[in-house]
Amino acid sequence: MNPAELPPAEAAAPFSEDTAAETDCYHCGLPIPPDSRHYVRIDGRDRRMCCVGCEAVAQSIVDSGLVDYYRHRDAMPETRREALPAELQELGLFDHPDFQKSFVRPVGEHEREASLILEGITCAACVWLNEQHVARQPGVSAIQINYATRRARVRWDERRVKLSDILAAVQAIGYRAYPYDAERSEQIAHKERRSMLWRVFVAGFGMMQVMMYAFPVYVAREGEMTWDIELLLRWASLLLTLPVVLYSAAPFFQRAWRDVKLRRLGMDVPVALGVGSAFLASLWATLTGGPEVYFDSVTMFVFFLLGGRYLEMLARQKAVRGVEELGKVLPAFAERLAAWPAPEAERVPVSQLLPGDVLRVRPGETVAADGVVISGSGEVNEALLTGESRPVPKGVGVALTGGSINVSSPLVYRVEQVGDATRLAAIRRLMERAATDKPRVATLADRVAVVFIIALLALAGVTGVAWYFIDPQRALWVFVSVLVVACPCALSLATPTALTVATDVLARMGVLVTRGHAIETLARINHMVLDKTGTLTYGRMKLEEVSPLGDLSADEVLALAAAIEQGSEHPVAAGLREAAGGLPLPMVLGVRAQTGQGMEGEVDGRSVWIGRPAFVAANAALALPESLARFEQGGGTVVALGAREGWLALFRLGDVPRAEAGAFIAGLKADGIRTTMLSGDTPVVVDAVAVALGVGEAHGGLTPQDKQGRIVALQQDPAAVVAMVGDGVNDAPVLAQAHVSIAMGGGTDLARNQADIVLLNENLGSLGRGIEAARMTLRIIRQNLWWSFAYNITSVPLAMAGLVTPWMAGIGMAASSLLVVLNAMRLQRVR
Repeated sequence: MNPAELPPAEAAAPFSEDTAAETDCYHCGLPIPPDSRHYVRIDGRDRRMCCVGCEAVAQSIVDSGLVDYYRHRDAMPETRREALPAELQELGLFDHPDFQKSFVRPVGEHEREASLILEGITCAACVWLNEQHVARQPGVSAIQINYATRRARVRWDERRVKLSDILAAVQAIGYRAYPYDAERSEQIAHKERRSMLWRVFVAGFGMMQVMMYAFPVYVAREGEMTWDIELLLRWASLLLTLPVVLYSAAPFFQRAWRDVKLRRLGMDVPVALGVGSAFLASLWATLTGGPEVYFDSVTMFVFFLLGGRYLEMLARQKAVRGVEELGKVLPAFAERLAAWPAPEAERVPVSQLLPGDVLRVRPGETVAADGVVISGSGEVNEALLTGESRPVPKGVGVALTGGSINVSSPLVYRVEQVGDATRLAAIRRLMERAATDKPRVATLADRVAVVFIIALLALAGVTGVAWYFIDPQRALWVFVSVLVVACPCALSLATPTALTVATDVLARMGVLVTRGHAIETLARINHMVLDKTGTLTYGRMKLEEVSPLGDLSADEVLALAAAIEQGSEHPVAAGLREAAGGLPLPMVLGVRAQTGQGMEGEVDGRSVWIGRPAFVAANAALALPESLARFEQGGGTVVALGAREGWLALFRLGDVPRAEAGAFIAGLKADGIRTTMLSGDTPVVVDAVAVALGVGEAHGGLTPQDKQGRIVALQQDPAAVVAMVGDGVNDAPVLAQAHVSIAMGGGTDLARNQADIVLLNENLGSLGRGIEAARMTLRIIRQNLWWSFAYNITSVPLAMAGLVTPWMAGIGMAASSLLVVLNAMRLQRVR
């Protein structure tokens, strides 16, 4: 029976002596009112709760089989959560389709995904609890929570569960979930910074005051300071050190205790041992008149360590803020022209926009959604999205990206994508994916740090025992010095800080990292494989020549080709459609595509194929046309159109190499990186582009499987680190095969999702600068790791020999942490 349901006489009796002694709520940590009689059985003991809300939350956690939360947590919930029925009823508003438009997107016929922000997250255990609890709800297929941003991505089947049920499940365990709001996320980050800054301030203030009292003792000659004065200074130092240990250093002790309970070793274990043992020994020396106290070392150690972690937190939040800034760029309202071309406009919320709406954006305003300009010409600033600082010209028929800023004259555009379907939303999702993906080098550093901690504790213990027999009065101080001086905090900060800063720097260049391993691998590449169309060239194919081979005229075969290519995203298809603009297109049924080869459609009851000449010949059972060789000699990309009755036409389309492509290839060669071009285009065209740009090796006429085979062949060399740059559907298998893959920002969604890096501004020069930044990042990581190892290898023997005092160890350890953080922040100077 629930204790709250017992009769008053029975409820008043405590369940055990343990619960009778409890004065703080086991769930939230707040004081328990005298008249409160709420209990929940946890781990075989009846735990007291302060209110019915905490009781309900704790009971829900127990009933869900998630008691491990109480063992993992290293902080209490922010506030009590009263799970009231009225609040649960209000959650039904979140199921309204109009309300969901701004934060819910469809990912399948019945599957939905929402971006939420969680309130009440205080530690990693809170993340674990929410992920485990929500994942157990029926219909929930995935949930991922980012501890750094408190953001959650939840995916569910709307036929089995409602969003309100998911939010109620979150609320039932003492947290609250809301639609993602960049301002609320910034408030949480601000609260974290403020809390850490207060801890740093208390530690710094305590350190300065304690040093003032310690200095006279250090410089006083024998007999110059009486014992009563020295004792007074010790007590003053003790009182000033107490808030530093109990408040500023509290997170170290909490996390260390959690690690011990979970039988694992983290960075905070030696920190807590060092701070705790030095403080307790100094306290004992103060009480018993011992020879020495090290309150100054304790406060100095805590201050410098917190200072290093505060700088690391600022670097992490600054990188995370790149994602948050993207969430703030869209305006709240847009100017809609409901009766276009009539000039009358109305102000409407951006959340109510639909594809097909006509909007006007004035100079200085932000584009509200992805669309195409239908009137006007001017320039827009896309720096936040692509890293390109120069305004980009826009005219009729040119695409506009939501989040860009109009800097010149008014533009009228038709909305094509809204909400989570926009390019801006896709960029945000990719950045969030990178933030949650842990690189291999960081994982390796963590493993090394664990081994290092075990060795450190063993060395400190052996050293303490040895000094007990050598000089018992110095044994404890030497033990503390070894613990403090060798704490691998610098090792733990060396990699993640550099990678976090580098991710932010690369994003501002227009090089968007979407996988955790991308920076590390990009820095080590020695072979660059590139697609041709849309990568080394602009991918804007122009029809140069049409050669009818049957009874149909040039316009008729062009209209037929454009009709079959209506659903294709390939640049050749776009060129044919553009050339056929204004021509009446025939009805095409049963369109089917064969990736990298061509397309088939049914026109007037007969099958028609368009694509590579060999593909058309094989499907239509035709011999290659005699005029094909002569037609190919003219250069460009050749596409054939044919049916079983015979050949219909040949088309030649041309493309132009990117202006920066030659310099990019030359830069790769100067860095010793081999270059290879793989293309589905004809070998003649591919060879011509390769010669013009200076590409070392080129292969044309390849299918996607052929391209993938070439990558596999290159990877047979154990020393090869292969990067692939592509943009289209044809490149998706190759992107997945390469060690690191780069997709052009204008490519298809499939290619971008496969890629480890997205080149947002489609400028190969930015990729070249990104490679340099990645290499600098790897150099900084290596410098940090070497410094960390060199410092520890040098300082540990000195500390074991008794040559390093605790205060010197505190300065050395904290300085090493600060050094690796400041070294990583040098990356912010890269432009």
